[in-house]
Amino acid sequence: MKTMSIYEPAMCCETGICGVGVDPELLRISTVFHNLQKNGITASRFNLNSAPQAFINNTDINKLIMGDGVGSLPATVIDGKIVKTKAYPTNEEIAAWLEIPASYLEAIETKKSDGGCCCAEGCCQ
Repeated sequence: MKTMSIYEPAMCCETGICGVGVDPELLRISTVFHNLQKNGITASRFNLNSAPQAFINNTDINKLIMGDGVGSLPATVIDGKIVKTKAYPTNEEIAAWLEIPASYLEAIETKKSDGGCCCAEGCCQ
């Protein structure tokens, strides 16, 4: 089975999903990684701020940053090979690279057993 890693620029926390204004792209990537791991796929994210040693240990990522700077991040690595830089991969790219069904990446919405309404009087508008 293939593995995927994303090397990300420095962020305030490991996922970048914090504070008042959450970047929808980071939310999507966090959801994708959660779902990949839930489906048994080895997927890792490395934030330059919280995991600098991962950037040092990966010689290709180290060379990328030394040559192009941190503007080349995020960088996506599949089975040890850099496949995309400067942007997060799309769900379609991830599914193709990992040779998995697209359904592995999608968020599954759950509804409450009482019909999905959040209010005692009926559905909220």
